[in-house]
Amino acid sequence: MVVEVKDDNFAEFRQSNLPILLDIGATWCGPCKALAPIVEEIAAEYEGRAVVGKVDVDEAPGIASEFRVRNVPTVLFIKNGAAVDKSVGLVAKATLTEKLNALL
Repeated sequence: MVVEVKDDNFAEFRQSNLPILLDIGATWCGPCKALAPIVEEIAAEYEGRAVVGKVDVDEAPGIASEFRVRNVPTVLFIKNGAAVDKSVGLVAKATLTEKLNALL
């Protein structure tokens, strides 16, 4: 399951003991729409081993600002509350799972 993350629930979301994949995008972004089904697949495959969240930059500008997100889609990989890796643009599922596996 992909968790909808906004500025008001992000502090609680990032406290997870599990690694986090955070997809930051926008509804008007074509590559973001193409990435969405990949993120959904990862969320299902990593259920119980990682947390997957989605942020709309227009609805949560604070998160985008905190991580200096300049391009969407940007996928952040968070462990122990801190961003430890990222991917920018539309990338293959294997690229994302490789980065997530490194945090498990």
